[in-house]
Amino acid sequence: MFRSSPLLAALLLCSGPAAAATPWQSLGEPLTEREISSWDIDVRPDGKGLPPGRGSVEQGQALYDAQCGSCHGVFGESNDYIALTGGIGSLGGDTPQRTVASKLDYATTLWDYINRSMPFTHSKVLPVDEVYAVTAYVLNLAEILPFDATLDEKTLPAVVMPNREGYTRAHGFMTVDGKPDVQAKACMQDCTGEVTVSSELPAGFTQEMYGDIRSHFRALAGLTDLPATALAPAANGGAKSPAELAAANGCLTCHGVDKAIVGPALIAIAERYADTPDASAVLTAKVRAGGSGVWGGAMMPAQAAITDDDLARVLAWLLAGAPAD
Repeated sequence: MFRSSPLLAALLLCSGPAAAATPWQSLGEPLTEREISSWDIDVRPDGKGLPPGRGSVEQGQALYDAQCGSCHGVFGESNDYIALTGGIGSLGGDTPQRTVASKLDYATTLWDYINRSMPFTHSKVLPVDEVYAVTAYVLNLAEILPFDATLDEKTLPAVVMPNREGYTRAHGFMTVDGKPDVQAKACMQDCTGEVTVSSELPAGFTQEMYGDIRSHFRALAGLTDLPATALAPAANGGAKSPAELAAANGCLTCHGVDKAIVGPALIAIAERYADTPDASAVLTAKVRAGGSGVWGGAMMPAQAAITDDDLARVLAWLLAGAPAD
């Protein structure tokens, strides 16, 4: 959390020349309340930092089905991503199941993570009330809250998680059988003579997920592993191509162009709807509503973030066979 100007100054100095033009930089000057508030979103175990809001389990069910079930499973059992339910009381046994329900010691941690990181392809878009609702539903799936429960900034910290007194670091981060990532063993021999500190983001991942990540975080462009001139503007004056729009809106996270991932390949979709009258309108409705059952049980969340114009361009590109730019 950025609480003082020296901390921000250190970040900006590391960002390199690409960050020099950002208008909000004021090195050496105190941060304003507005600048702090955009970063100050952490929620502590005792509930400090929770904003006013309210959401019920029933409201959270519809949101979960639309936004979360495709990755975490209809019942929180997981579709290749971290499980949310099950495993309560198993951490001390021979077959521990480290799920959200079994390992978190405070329910406020779940709220905080959903608020800052979910949905995965377009985080920080859920209104406060919806974060409370989804949190309530996940806790209901884990049989920690009843279906008629409602959460707000006062009742959420009062939820007692099954693992309240059982926090442990003796395991890996993402897998059930993982080993600790850090062993805390000091090494003070055969040390390197020169240390270079750098920070970078893997180009393949960030471009596939978000397109040019510098367009989202211009001030941090110097921290990426790409030179500032690596990506040339598009021929149409800088507008994104349909493929870039698909990547920026998370489509290529679940749909490969020529291979299925969580959902079907784009080419397979184009083939299925090649003879469908007004295929673009049909697919537009499916993208907006989300759902499952057409290509198997995996659910596609409802996609509300992409604009109508951008969606039309992406679908036209898809129905043309998703050609390379």
